[in-house]
Amino acid sequence: MTNLEVSAENEDAGPGGYAAARLLLLHEKERSGPPRRTALARLTDDWLAALFAAAAPPRGTALVAVGGYGRSELSPRSDLDLLLLHDGTADKAAIAALADRIWYPVWDLGLALDHSVRTPAEARTTAAEDLKVHLGLLDARPLAGDAGLVAALRTTVLADWRNQAPKRLPELDALCRERAERAGELQFLLEPDLKEARGGLRDAQALRAVAASWLADAPREGLDRARRRLLDTRDALHLATGRATDRLALQEQDAVAAELGLLDADTLLREVYEAARTISYATDVTWREVNRVLKARSARPRLRSLLGRSGGGRSGGKPPIERTPLAEGVVEMDGEVVLARTAKPERDPVLPLRAAAAAAQSGLPLSPHAVRHLAATAKPLPVPWPAEAREELVTLLGAGEATVPVWEALEAEGIVTRLLPDWERVRCRPQRNPVHTWTVDRHLVETAVRAASLTRRVGRPDLLLVAALLHDIGKGWPGDHSVAGETIARDLAARVGFDRTDTAVVATAVRHHLLLVETATRRDLDDPATVQAVATAVGTLGTLELLHALTEADALATGPAAWSSWRASLVADLVKRVAGVLAGEPLPDPEAAAPSAEQERLAIEALRTGEPVLALHARDEHAADPDPDASAPEPVGVELVIALPDQPGVLPAVAGVLALHRLTVRAADLRAVDLPTGLGTGSVLVLDWRVAAEYGSLPEAARLRADLVRALDGSLDIPARLAEREAAYPRRRGLTAPPPRVTVAAADSRLATVIEVRAQDAPGLLHRIGRALEGAAVRVRSAHVSTLGANAVDTLYVTRPDGSLLPPEEAVDLARTLETALG
Repeated sequence: MTNLEVSAENEDAGPGGYAAARLLLLHEKERSGPPRRTALARLTDDWLAALFAAAAPPRGTALVAVGGYGRSELSPRSDLDLLLLHDGTADKAAIAALADRIWYPVWDLGLALDHSVRTPAEARTTAAEDLKVHLGLLDARPLAGDAGLVAALRTTVLADWRNQAPKRLPELDALCRERAERAGELQFLLEPDLKEARGGLRDAQALRAVAASWLADAPREGLDRARRRLLDTRDALHLATGRATDRLALQEQDAVAAELGLLDADTLLREVYEAARTISYATDVTWREVNRVLKARSARPRLRSLLGRSGGGRSGGKPPIERTPLAEGVVEMDGEVVLARTAKPERDPVLPLRAAAAAAQSGLPLSPHAVRHLAATAKPLPVPWPAEAREELVTLLGAGEATVPVWEALEAEGIVTRLLPDWERVRCRPQRNPVHTWTVDRHLVETAVRAASLTRRVGRPDLLLVAALLHDIGKGWPGDHSVAGETIARDLAARVGFDRTDTAVVATAVRHHLLLVETATRRDLDDPATVQAVATAVGTLGTLELLHALTEADALATGPAAWSSWRASLVADLVKRVAGVLAGEPLPDPEAAAPSAEQERLAIEALRTGEPVLALHARDEHAADPDPDASAPEPVGVELVIALPDQPGVLPAVAGVLALHRLTVRAADLRAVDLPTGLGTGSVLVLDWRVAAEYGSLPEAARLRADLVRALDGSLDIPARLAEREAAYPRRRGLTAPPPRVTVAAADSRLATVIEVRAQDAPGLLHRIGRALEGAAVRVRSAHVSTLGANAVDTLYVTRPDGSLLPPEEAVDLARTLETALG
């Protein structure tokens, strides 16, 4: 017995004694996890039992812990779930007085209390009406009083649960699904609710309830350890915050990790995700078994009736279970994919992949018993893999959505990391960018799922699917994940059995999987150096075709913010230009390109009036889609063309007016057009913008023009108006944006110096950049804006006023000036 336990025993039943002992326990570093929860429950048991005894309870009464407290799982800020049970013979006033003498000391300490007063009959009736009450009573544990009364209630409640399982379990299943829809999947959330989210503590408790029904049981491997990890994390969260919370907020994760002795917040999230994945997989398997058993039970009366009318049958009327062959050594039985009786995993190293591919192609779950047996007995694949194994992997990846549950089954038993050892580094690895929906490993699988629908667009679907599975494999290593991933992908492709040429294509695709989208959204596609650089990196039309499909699959698997008609159109435009270069076609000279008819018309009008003129209309271009059967894509945005006499301050003025009207800038091209006049030649600045409304409809062109005139003559104070907007801009509590970073990009452009600005997205960011550039006396040729989540990447093509490139030292100075201005 520890000193703490001795001191707790010597304390009286008053709140002060319990509070002091509780505080000592919670700050005792030597005890954490299950021992601390058990000790806290025991300490609380003793205190409540003393309160009960001091109240001189009538006969036939008992104090009962239910729910989490009934399981002796008290976290530092857990509620106390208590039931005052009585047999109905005592006076109601005496029972009420007894309840008050227990509840009020609990409230006086500021502890959360979930309490009720009931007879066994009332408890049973309430449980029948309220599923949550019934679940809590399954863990009923006597604290003080009539133990026989509690034992009788437990027996009755458990018998009711088993007898009513065909009705209650579907209710519980629906409750779990509704909660998952509301709270999301714990294993993918950056700020998960440890209790309510799918794969959390509520689901772990639901699995216990299913097991108590005797109808089905969850896979036990790792389940207790996963549940314990979530409970330990909740304990640390309560201690770190001092609050009763189950949400692991971003600003609390470092403190929680430190409380648990973990390296950092990423390590914490990874352990939480691994636990949630174990519970989620067990949940899927268990509810599938529950539904199978209930379906079989409902079919038996009808079957017996049919057999009775037909005079019975063999085996006492029980029909044989059908086993439908799916592949060599693999059959379908009772709605699952299982191993054939003749299967020999110890002699057939391809069997795990063959079974997985058959399950995915047939859209059936892979039996957890079969997966476990394969994990324990299957012979390892030789390296490099035989052709059949490679083909089965491609078949598995090409099954689309059906791939995901089969892959999860393989992961649950460690088969994936055995096949692809480098998978371990990305497994359950969190992605801090909120644009990402999934962890790294699940994102890779989701990318393969998306790629499966694009295989008709490429000549080598197998290379596309494998590249999709491996494109972010380098995220488990330090440095640029594309560079690290190229080396890993080369090794894994060779391991899987691709020849040297195919391995090189997969490695190139992984190295350059971001090349198309980053170039298309951040570089000037009219600059020959841009297109030539991509052509050089890609090398062949076949690789370009593969990269195009991989780019789309990767973006679609990232999240809704990562792909749009606008991005698709830019990438398609870039691919078309690069394909021309690879086919030997010459690139057009952008300097020789004449202004469009509309640009020329607006320029003439601006020169005649001496004022800005503009046109605003939806672009009639569409995202390129080689599939003629695909539905018509959306328009890619709005084109705004402005012409005005060349003068200082144009870029910040236009960018500021657009920001005030809540128009998001995607790209801007600026060019000077020289037009003949009666006195010689006049210079007009033509700006071609691609914009989109943040929400609502587009503003009227006349209003934009009026505000632009006011901005240029100084009567509209854009910085002040944008400052008001930025003050109201919502920011996440506890999050500090990293400082802006401005660099000189190595773009090899002959037309301009390329400056890249990375900063937190905010209203008027391009306006602030424009003002800084105006002060630096440089000319902006074009601007390209890319935003993902809260992060903006603005790429600026700038020259000296005479159109020449900036010398390297001037470019570096400009980058520093911009960084200072934005900071």
